[in-house]
This record gives sequence, structure tokens and C-alpha cells, in this order.
Amino acid sequence: MFERANPDSSAQDLIRTIAQQVIDLEQMLWAQHEMIRQRGVAVSPAVLERLGALRAACEALMSRVQEAGRELDELRALTATTRLINSSLDVDTVLNEVIDTAIALTGAERGYIVLRDADTGELRFRVARSADRQTLDTSRFAVSGTVVEEVARTGQPIVARNALLDPRLSVHNSIMMHAPRSILCVPLIVKGRVTGVVYADNQRVPDLFDEDDLALLMAFAAQAAIAIENARLFERQRRALAEVSELRELMDNVLASIASGVITADRAGCILIFNRAAESILGVAAEDALGRPLREALPIIYQAISERIAPVLEQGVPQSVEIEPVVPGRGALTLNLKLTPLRNAQGLTVGMALAVDDLTALKQRDATLDVVRTYLPPSLISNIFNIDELGLSGTEREISILIADVRGFTAFSEQLPPEDLMGVITQYLAVSTDALQLFDGIVDKYLGDAVIGLFNTPLNPQEDHAERAVRAALTMAYDVRALHEVLPLDHRLFYGIGVATGTAIVGSLGSPDRRGFSALGQPVTLARLLQENALEGEILISAATQAQVEPLFATEPLAPRKLRDGLALPVMYRVSGVRRRRE
Repeated sequence: MFERANPDSSAQDLIRTIAQQVIDLEQMLWAQHEMIRQRGVAVSPAVLERLGALRAACEALMSRVQEAGRELDELRALTATTRLINSSLDVDTVLNEVIDTAIALTGAERGYIVLRDADTGELRFRVARSADRQTLDTSRFAVSGTVVEEVARTGQPIVARNALLDPRLSVHNSIMMHAPRSILCVPLIVKGRVTGVVYADNQRVPDLFDEDDLALLMAFAAQAAIAIENARLFERQRRALAEVSELRELMDNVLASIASGVITADRAGCILIFNRAAESILGVAAEDALGRPLREALPIIYQAISERIAPVLEQGVPQSVEIEPVVPGRGALTLNLKLTPLRNAQGLTVGMALAVDDLTALKQRDATLDVVRTYLPPSLISNIFNIDELGLSGTEREISILIADVRGFTAFSEQLPPEDLMGVITQYLAVSTDALQLFDGIVDKYLGDAVIGLFNTPLNPQEDHAERAVRAALTMAYDVRALHEVLPLDHRLFYGIGVATGTAIVGSLGSPDRRGFSALGQPVTLARLLQENALEGEILISAATQAQVEPLFATEPLAPRKLRDGLALPVMYRVSGVRRRRE
């Protein structure tokens, strides 16, 4: 009737089988008790009582085994979850796992975690979750601030079976207003310091939490506190590393953007930093210089500064030197080297910084300016950078040329002493020079009382060269009339001005010891012929010039008054002024 229990079954199944068999036996004996008695067999009441006691003992044992099984399952879940939260170093992930586990272990309705700020020490809310693992609005947890503050202050947990009846909590307004029933709150403690609080509650069910729940959550919180602290430390380290990386990237960008070569070395002379400008100036790749001694990676530089290294490292005195090395791939250079000490936070010299400035281009520019300074007005000199780009050896290009000559100067010169004559003609030449430079023209040369100006040469490239030449001529004529207002009547002279446009050869002429900048070609001859045709105060321009400036200036065609063999001049144009703008 009764089956033997399977020894491989679980303890609960074995106890349950035995208990059921005892119940069945007890029921059978009670059912057959009367029949047995009638047959003269007396069943001792003690047997039935013992069977009842055995049944009760089985039921009690079953309850204890079930409770032990539940605790074992909770501990297994606790172990698995602890392993999970310790496997992550992301703070938010760890916090979510901690509060979800706390809610699951205690059967709470909701929970949240506050952590103490490492800098200010204030408690700051970090995460709130519900039993279905959903993130909740933080404003819903203002009710429990008093409980959390108490646990954080004392480091002691609080468990309330019914918060409304608990004399420790019922006096707080937040408890009375929001009426949470069951509350469980434990501290997060690391090395004896409260780093935060885990809070869980249920607003509807009283007597939900007991001392076993408290002990379980405290054990869990001990592990969770370490996991959270590890994640926070990792986050701070990651943030610090990101800041260091950002600063390093910023430093690299700054070093890369500096025009000067920047090289740093430790006290042993080993190169630590070698920026892009240093690569470009010295013709050495950074990968070939970093980590190597300065004397090996840059022997030319080391030779120049070797005697200056000791004062920098030992005395902290900056040094500088200018050298002219021949760098492979770049040729002869002019370099300025500046050495300064590198000091740590304690003020100790730990190395040196070497700034390398390439002065080669500046030297070349100075040479260029020395050549062209006699040709150009000051406003144009700053635009010259490379003598090789100027084309001073001779280039063919379209230019406009202005030639102005004082009318009647020969007769006038016979009336004045030489020194007075030079004073008067200098005034007229000054007027013509100022007019040319006002429109960035180049003074080609002075020929006694005449001046020649050039526009759109390699020294003063101009797309509107014809316009500039005509405006300079008009200005020259106006300024001469203004000069007459301060000169005696017998000193008043007039310019005859000719302007021509065309293709000419422009460059530097002369010997190596003395050279002059000038233009050769048909427009030069034509400008001179136009100037010879001009009357006092008259401005005559060529047809090519008139074609470029016709919309800007009022002109009228004239038949040539003088001609020159081999030079065609079918028509010339007299400039009477600037055209008015049409509305």
C-alpha cells in the first residue's frame, strides 16, 4: 500500500511523501478503529497520538525546510546578483542592478538610492526604480527624505512594519502626508564611511519587512557599496583620463599650430617632444627624433648649443644663438635657437625646451627689400616677400606708362641761378612723385624736368593700371594748379602729360654694381610722343588706354600734332575730367 520514497528526491519531496503516508495511515486507522475494536483487537490510543504527533512534526519540518529553501534561493540570487554588479564598472548600470535586486529580495514596491557627493559631502539622488524595473520620477520620493537622512547620519538601518504607527517616524510630516506602510532603509558603508543609502518601501502593504529582510538587505548592501564605490572610482579615473587626453590633444594642437619648432629634452638630453614645425624646419621626422639623444638625432643643432646646455640646466639661465647650417633637403638656412629650462611643480629643472625659428625667409625678404626699396613707394614694400617672384630679370606684360614734362622749362631755366632753379624744379617733381605714389605707381626715373611713372609692373601688379595712370595724371595737373597758388607768377609752369597702355618688357637694367628698373617697348615710345603732343596742363592718352577707361573719364579724340617715324598715332584722346555717375 505504501511506496518506498525515492532517495534521489529533494528533501522537500521526501518530507512531503512521508507526511502524506503518515496522514494516510492515521486516517486509515481512525476509519478502521471501530471495526478492529469489534473483532476484539484493541488499538492503543497512544499509537494514534504518536501518528498525530509525527504528522505535526512532518508539517513543521516541511515548513522549516521550505523556509530554508527560500533563504537558500535568496542567498543564491544574492550571490548571482553580487557577481553581476561587480562585473560592471559603469555607475548607472551598477546602480540600476543594485536597486532592482534590493526590490526583488525584499518584495518592495519601489526603491531608490542616494549617494554622498565626494566633493561636497551632500546626499544626491542617483536612481529610482519600481518593482517592474522601470525608472521613476525623482519627485515621487520626496516623502522619505527624513528616513534617508537619519540612516545616512547614524549609519544604522531602519525597518518599519507600519510607518504610521512607528513612534520613530510618525512624527515626521512627510510620513503623515504620504503614508508609506512598510519602509526598509539601509546604509551603504565602505571602510567605515557611509557613502550612500538604499531605500525601499510599500505604500499599501503593512508588515511587509521583517528582521530577516533587514539582515538580507544589509548583507547585500555591504557588497553593493563596494561595487558602487569601485564603479565611481573607475568613472573618476576615466573622467580624469579623458581630461588628460583632452589636455594632451590640446597641447599637441597648440604645438602643431606654432610656427616655431619646439623641442624638449630631459636632463640626459633625450628628446621628449618634437612638433611639426621642427620636422619641417630641420627636415627630420618626429619618429626619428623622439626618444633619441639630442646629439645623435640633431648633431648640427647639438654642436651649436652644446656649450649653452649647462647654464640652462644647472643655473636656469636662458640662452640663444643664431646659426647658419646647411640642412639636407633644404640647403643653407638661418636659424635662431632659444634654450629655456623646464621646471616641475617643485621648481626643479627637469629638462630644457629648445625653440627653433627659421629666419631664412626673413633674411631673403630683407634682401628683396634692399633691392626694390629704391623703386617702390613705402606702401608697396610690405607686399614683397620673395625676390625670385618679382621677375626683375625681365618679363613681358601689359603696363600703363605716364610721362610728364614741364613746358617751357628751357627758357625758364635761363632766367634763374642754378640753386634757385633746382629749388623750383624740385617742387614740381615732388608734386608729380606724390601723385604717382598716391595710386601706387613706380617712379621709373627723372629726366631733368620730366618724370616717368610705371603701373602694373612685377613690383606693383594692378588689374586697373590704366585707370590708376589716368587718375595720377589728373591729380598731377590739379596739384600743379594748387602749387601755383603759393608760387610767384614767374615761377608758374605746367606739365604736359602723356599716358599709353601696351605690352612692354619690364625688368632691371644695368651692371651688377648699379642697376635701374625700367620698361622697354612700344608703349614707352608712344607715351613719350603723347607727352610731346600735350600742351600746357593737357593730358593725352593712347587709344588702348582710352578703351579701358572710357566709362570713367570724359575724353575727346584729337588729331596728332606731332608724329614720329615708324610710330603710328592715328588718334589721341584728351582727358577733360572724371565722368559723372549716371543715376
